[in-house]
Amino acid sequence: MMTSHPTLEVVGLRRTFSGSAMPKVALEHVDLQIAEGEIVGVLGVNGAGKTTLIKILSTLLLPTAGTVRVCGHDVVREAKRVRALTSMVLGGERGLYGRLTALDNLHFFAMLSGLSRAEVKRSALPALEAVGLGEAAGVRVETFSRGMRQRLHLAIGLIGSPRLLLLDEPTAGLDPPEAERLRQSVAKLRSEGVSILLTSHQLLDIERLADRVVLLQGGRITHDLALPEFLRQASSVATLAISGTGTVLSAMTEHPVVREGQTRLTAAENSWTLELPVERWTPELLHSVEQLVGLAGTADVQVRPVGLEDVFQLLTGSAGSEPRTDSR
Repeated sequence: MMTSHPTLEVVGLRRTFSGSAMPKVALEHVDLQIAEGEIVGVLGVNGAGKTTLIKILSTLLLPTAGTVRVCGHDVVREAKRVRALTSMVLGGERGLYGRLTALDNLHFFAMLSGLSRAEVKRSALPALEAVGLGEAAGVRVETFSRGMRQRLHLAIGLIGSPRLLLLDEPTAGLDPPEAERLRQSVAKLRSEGVSILLTSHQLLDIERLADRVVLLQGGRITHDLALPEFLRQASSVATLAISGTGTVLSAMTEHPVVREGQTRLTAAENSWTLELPVERWTPELLHSVEQLVGLAGTADVQVRPVGLEDVFQLLTGSAGSEPRTDSR
């Protein structure tokens, strides 16, 4: 269903909370748009404003200033209509009824949301099939794995055919296979025209799913870039990890290629790992790496391409500025 306006449009959003001395600003002049079928990942440290933003988009919290529209409907003046177009899915496995089947849970929550019996009957099973639970529709939820329960939460979020889906930490606590199954279910929604705002501390969620990345810092959007462009913000193309056993020789840490403030050294009782940022591959760098490998009991050499976590740390300044040694 094509629309003439963005699924989500946020203009000049501000939200403050009353404090004992002065109001605390949670969001300040936030502008954001999400197109139909677009997945936007929101990154930020704790306290950056992510939760406040989601609460306003889901009509749980009123903005102090600015406007927020979902499919052209104002979240303040048309809250009921916005709730019909928006669904929020939280990470975790609580909130389900274990002694009921997956289909019964879906029916129950759909009726609570105000859907008619006809709408529930028509859309319940397709929602389960969309998240890979069609064959488990008649199975009690108490037998489900944590990942299956989280996919059931996603199915509940889809039952009303929302146009905007708010996903808050959707893979929290899941093992890698279950997390990947959930990501695959979310990715399918893009082709159905569902717009998604995704917040997650699992940066792999953002890297695998998002079309764009928005960085919130201190209640403000500091970066809003397409995922490839966001990744290009890094100053390096890869990280080179050299691991070994025994004691780290001073000749390694004093080697010219090991630059202060850019190299991370992790040392345990009888092993160590030296991580070097690679700005670009050159014959000189490869020669230096060969020298490092030959200095002490090197057991492994790995190359890790730059990822979202590297860029996030770079842009937020959350990475340490000095070489770090961790003793365990």
